[in-house]
Amino acid sequence: MFYVNARAFIERCINGTTEIVIQTRNKKNEQALELPGGRLDMYEPILEALKREVYEETGLTVVTVEGSESRIDTCGLNPHFEVECLRPFAVYQTVRGPVDSTGYYFRCRAEGELLGAGDETTGIRWIAVDELAVLMAEDPLQFSDVDRAGILFYLKEASR
Repeated sequence: MFYVNARAFIERCINGTTEIVIQTRNKKNEQALELPGGRLDMYEPILEALKREVYEETGLTVVTVEGSESRIDTCGLNPHFEVECLRPFAVYQTVRGPVDSTGYYFRCRAEGELLGAGDETTGIRWIAVDELAVLMAEDPLQFSDVDRAGILFYLKEASR
């Protein structure tokens, strides 16, 4: 199987401190810190999948997505074949492991109240980016295999 995922860096700024949402994946045999997001359904537009996954897992409603203004599509040109194209924040691809996947990270803003638990998620919370960097430095293996590289990329970009 090959999977395509949409994942979110949901950001907010409180008193000059940037925070993002992290959560704990709560599946049988899988407990790790991760970013909200998940697999696209067949032919599901990526921004719709991103919004759906964020809502299902966190209870938040995505209101802005960086890069969405770049979106174009071919809807109406050929009703049998439509394509969309847009600019994500980052892209990942697994190059070894039990699951072959690629995914797209988006920087977002969202509204609403965090759930206590979502769709196979618990411990949903806001975390300061500085604290995220400390957690990553202390034990990178506490983060999901997929999100580890994405978080490192995000932290590198944030330090610029």
